[in-house]
Amino acid sequence: MDVKQAVNMAKKELYLFENPTLEAEWLVALSLGKKRAEVHGDYELTKGEERMLIKNIKKRAEGCPLEYVVGTANFYGYELKVNKNVLIPRPETEQLAEEVISEAKVAHKILDIGTGSGAIAIAVKKQTNAEVVAVDVSGKALRVAKHNAKLHNADIKFIKSNLFSKLAGQQFDIIVSNPPYVTNAEYAHLDRTVKDYEPKLALYGGGDGLDFYRKIILDAPKHLKNGGKIFFEIGYSQASEVKKLLKNHFKDIVIKKDLEGQDRMVIAAKGD
Repeated sequence: MDVKQAVNMAKKELYLFENPTLEAEWLVALSLGKKRAEVHGDYELTKGEERMLIKNIKKRAEGCPLEYVVGTANFYGYELKVNKNVLIPRPETEQLAEEVISEAKVAHKILDIGTGSGAIAIAVKKQTNAEVVAVDVSGKALRVAKHNAKLHNADIKFIKSNLFSKLAGQQFDIIVSNPPYVTNAEYAHLDRTVKDYEPKLALYGGGDGLDFYRKIILDAPKHLKNGGKIFFEIGYSQASEVKKLLKNHFKDIVIKKDLEGQDRMVIAAKGD
């Protein structure tokens, strides 16, 4: 079959998805080892390319996220490697990165907790050239993050650390985190395209989804310089609870909404 026939075949198999044409073009491009924009012309697929295409269509039809099938995701204009060891970066998290970028100065030292694919750390580093340190408890996630940083020539210090455990004595101007915040009840009802494929370690935040906020907020003050700020992504219903947790140690607490109008970010300054 030629490229056009391959795209049409993939579209028919993926008709239940929101944008089957887009999905089909991505999968044909993957099978050809090309970029999506290069999927055109009268090129005839080899038998090996056809087999790869059919295999990937099947994987996607079974529910595997497109980003995992293709192996990349776009974040803040940067193409990042992603696999089952890291969460697929979401558009809402781009807004969190934007808030940090707006605050950061070149001389600032910034800590990204739970870096995953390195998405936030890379965007902040590339846009501000501040000093960026990124930690994650998962060595497999850090391998992905390091690959992405190298890909984009982003000089980031990566440390395998359970939150602040390997950061004794270090202080930062900004701490940013998109921690796991899915509750017990939410995890039980997650869409299978998320629950069956994305790492639970990056999703599940304990019974009420607030376990990591409690831990980070408890230790963050001693790792923030005077006047330092903390930036969190939160679940849509968690703003008031996270604000309560911050009140004992932080001031000037601001809740910001995402583009859908949902509470999505909390920003606070280190208290006196």
